[in-house]
Amino acid sequence: MTGTGPTAVRQNFLNSVRPGDVRRGTVSGFEGREAIVDLEGVPEGVTTPRGVAVGRIIRHELSWRRADDPAELVDIGQAVEAEVIGVDWGRECVLLSARACEDQALRAFLVGIRRGDIMTGTVAGVHNFGVFVDLDGEPAENRTGYDGTGFIRVPELPWSYIDHPADVVEVGQRVTVKVLHADTRQGQVSVSLKELQEDPLLRFADQVGEVVPGRIVKLVPFGAFVRVAEGIEGLLHLTDLTDEPAGSPEEVVAVGDPVTVKIVYVDPRRRQVGLELARVT
Repeated sequence: MTGTGPTAVRQNFLNSVRPGDVRRGTVSGFEGREAIVDLEGVPEGVTTPRGVAVGRIIRHELSWRRADDPAELVDIGQAVEAEVIGVDWGRECVLLSARACEDQALRAFLVGIRRGDIMTGTVAGVHNFGVFVDLDGEPAENRTGYDGTGFIRVPELPWSYIDHPADVVEVGQRVTVKVLHADTRQGQVSVSLKELQEDPLLRFADQVGEVVPGRIVKLVPFGAFVRVAEGIEGLLHLTDLTDEPAGSPEEVVAVGDPVTVKIVYVDPRRRQVGLELARVT
């Protein structure tokens, strides 16, 4: 949109901002859970139709510190530096994250990281939801409250199924990981351990039709997962476990039982292996 009226000037400005840009401004007030910010470099008179300055920072984006009220985190008249999250076109304002710029050492570390980078670090925390890694080169002081700047989600640990991340790594262990995404707002680097390991399923794709030995490793309401090779598990449906009526797999088999199965299909994209019980004649 082009033009010289107040609405056109405001629209032109909003069109010019980009997510990831860093903007400076001054806190001019509060509205609910948000701090209102007068941004520097904004054409004179650019406000929303309600007369409110164009920058807004919701409470949880103000600081790594926690508070119920944004006024507990910043004062009116305080200068702030914030990263652009995006534009709220309904309210015609710029949405910002001040915490993404609060720790300059952490920000400098994060913006220098690119997807696909290979990094090393030390496992700093092992939880049921994932693993924190103290990445080499990250700032010594961590304001985020995380055990480490790097984080490995459970699906990014091994290629095979695990019961708990502690089955794969332990605190103090050195690891080499591949960067998936660096997030300045979260103060975190999503990394993968398995991306640096060969996918065992690729070597198994030519086994369709083969009859192989396996062992039951997990029972689910609709069947049992069978490990047919290191890092490779396939599903045997309940209806294939027995010719007799059964309400659950526990009535037929148990974890640890050996079985002989036929590979029905291998789908590397969906990471699925279909099995059927091999009938002995």
